[in-house]
Amino acid sequence: MRRMLMALALATLTLAAIGHPCRSEESTTAEQRRLFREGARLWPVYCAQCHNARPGSEFAPYQWNAIMMHMRTQANLPAKDARAVLEYLKASR
Repeated sequence: MRRMLMALALATLTLAAIGHPCRSEESTTAEQRRLFREGARLWPVYCAQCHNARPGSEFAPYQWNAIMMHMRTQANLPAKDARAVLEYLKASR
């Protein structure tokens, strides 16, 4: 259990570091919109196969970070797809 918590904490920090470090607000917004659209397309491919539809408001953004890292390993999601689904879930609040 401790090992899993450590892995989730590390994964959350990694996701935070992946963010958009030196981009302008305009390009970040465009990138977020692109990720949102891609996440909306990928969500049913990866998540809806096993889960009922979950609204983005069900969890706080920081909770989605931990959930996504756990589910990324369970569903074997590529990093770019996980990032898009995460953006979709967080933005659909």
